Amino acid sequence: MNLTRKILSAHLAKPSAMKPGEEIYLKVDHTLTHDINAVMTYLAFEAIGLERTQVDTSVSYLDHNLLYLDNKTPDDHIYLQSAARRFGVWVSRPGNGICHSVHLGRFGKPALLSMGGDSHTPTGGALGMLCIGVGGMDVATAMTGVPMRLKMPEVVRVTLTGRLRPGCNAKDVILEMLRRVSIKGGLGKVYEYVGPGAASLEVPERATIANMGAEMGATSSIFPADEQVRKFLRAQGREKDYTELLPDEVCSYDGEMEIDLSSLEPLCACPHQPDNVKPFKQVEKRKVQQVFIGSCTNASYADIARAALVFKGRKVADDVSCTCAVGSKSIYTQLMRDGYIEMMLDAGVRFIELACGPCCAIGQSPASDGVAVRTTNRNFRGRSGNPTAEVYLTGPESAAATAILGTFATAEDILGSDIVKLAEIREPDAYPINDVQLIPPLPPEEAKKVEIVRGPNIAYLPVPEPPEQTLSAPVSLKAGDNVSTDDITPASAEFSSMRSNIPLMSQYCFHRYDPTFAARAKELGKSIIVGGENYGQGSSREHAAINPMFLGVKCVIARGIARIHKGNLINHGVVPMLFEDPADYDRIEQGDTLEIENYRDQIPTRRVRIRDTTKGFDFTVKLDLSDTEIEVALDGGQLRHLKKQLNIIQ
Repeated sequence: MNLTRKILSAHLAKPSAMKPGEEIYLKVDHTLTHDINAVMTYLAFEAIGLERTQVDTSVSYLDHNLLYLDNKTPDDHIYLQSAARRFGVWVSRPGNGICHSVHLGRFGKPALLSMGGDSHTPTGGALGMLCIGVGGMDVATAMTGVPMRLKMPEVVRVTLTGRLRPGCNAKDVILEMLRRVSIKGGLGKVYEYVGPGAASLEVPERATIANMGAEMGATSSIFPADEQVRKFLRAQGREKDYTELLPDEVCSYDGEMEIDLSSLEPLCACPHQPDNVKPFKQVEKRKVQQVFIGSCTNASYADIARAALVFKGRKVADDVSCTCAVGSKSIYTQLMRDGYIEMMLDAGVRFIELACGPCCAIGQSPASDGVAVRTTNRNFRGRSGNPTAEVYLTGPESAAATAILGTFATAEDILGSDIVKLAEIREPDAYPINDVQLIPPLPPEEAKKVEIVRGPNIAYLPVPEPPEQTLSAPVSLKAGDNVSTDDITPASAEFSSMRSNIPLMSQYCFHRYDPTFAARAKELGKSIIVGGENYGQGSSREHAAINPMFLGVKCVIARGIARIHKGNLINHGVVPMLFEDPADYDRIEQGDTLEIENYRDQIPTRRVRIRDTTKGFDFTVKLDLSDTEIEVALDGGQLRHLKKQLNIIQ
């Protein structure tokens, strides 16, 4: 078997032939959450009524919104810490680092299965884990011990040969993948990276590639657990957690690709999609106002150290604001000891919180019509906090060179023949370990005594009603292709601090995409959204499903719906539908009234007949749902369904 099938077969809760597209049920080893999505997760877990998480390791990370603009975010963090202590969950406190960097270093183990409430959870695939990003309700479900449903993915082997040249970064590998596959080409797939090129990559380099597999729409990405993984775990003081996990010498895959690492050159994703990839040397030489180095994608020791060598003895251009956020406290400490932080400070780089921050518009928004170069994973319009900005994605070496020259440049433009020195930078043999900011779970008897603290910003979790037998509702929004969860529920420190308060947050639903939507949907009472291709791409934030549901949206009819968002819609009582004939999308206009007779009876057939009563025509939609998902839809969402399941189990 290949790596993916080995891990899935070891975690099956029910026997399965594991045919691609078939629904399988899995036991989960780890769950993780982060602060701007997690309140809904723990509110749901509270509502379920269990005393304690039922998985081996659950971790609550406070790492996204560390800008306390008012009471909302500190209220959230206090609630999350108290809920974690109550339910047997680890807490990684603010300042400890970005969830994926910390989880990789302190908790990850080969051959385990993890589900996290963040789309970049597959970062852990660098260790030979199978890690899947899901919505918060799915994390709450996993914490109950109920087997998690997953559509069996196709497994694609990506054979890596050669070695990265100095000045190239693992970021260039995944940008090349995006160039070939596109932002939706990975839907329903796991990418398994093997070969001598994969063996040459250190774990943090592999993490960069696995992290951005999410931008292809992939279910996950994974590397073998080999000597590189053993070395990394030894450096973390956890060699005992190492288990070799390799694909069998003779095993089958559902698809194959090959990349020669030595043939790659520095690449750049141009606005406004991660797959709009060009060689850096072909990008128009524009004046750059802002550079950001960091995020869960590129904030490892070697990433920052190589950027520092580019900066050494030079300075940030006068017209450029350059900031850096390191992945974890451990990495920051080692960089400081080795002098790399000082190199960057001397060059004029500003160090900010060890947090996600600018990646999701929590601070450091670009200027009006600004050009920003970032080492993050997404560049959707408005993702940075400013819809007029143009964001380019690249690796730390090229980002540093760009900050120095004030326009697009690579490390070779700065270092010339000295670029070979970048190849000497490797991850440390030992990281400084200080887990003082990791709070372990309380023993069960002590945990029962903990009072969960709810500030005034912690609102209730809305629970939808089951579908009615006849649905008649207007189209409240007709959206185009590639609408992201950022479009539906905007990022930024201000908006992120509202996410524990759905009545407040829902007022800003589609705020940047269509500022009139929330008021219109609320006035209509109930409505339907029509979308184009790849609706709901990007972040796992389930608020992009909860907020429309709270405003009365009953179903989404689209040409295509992204995997995690589709799951979030089902979980929160919004039925996801696909046009049987994509041309019907063009016939419907915003404001049309759509009517579905015998709605509940039609849902189990997976084909629903709808009438546009405004235009006077009928059309058919498909429901790409499993038997269990049909049950969830008919029950009115996962919380009602889960309570019914647990009552049966008990």
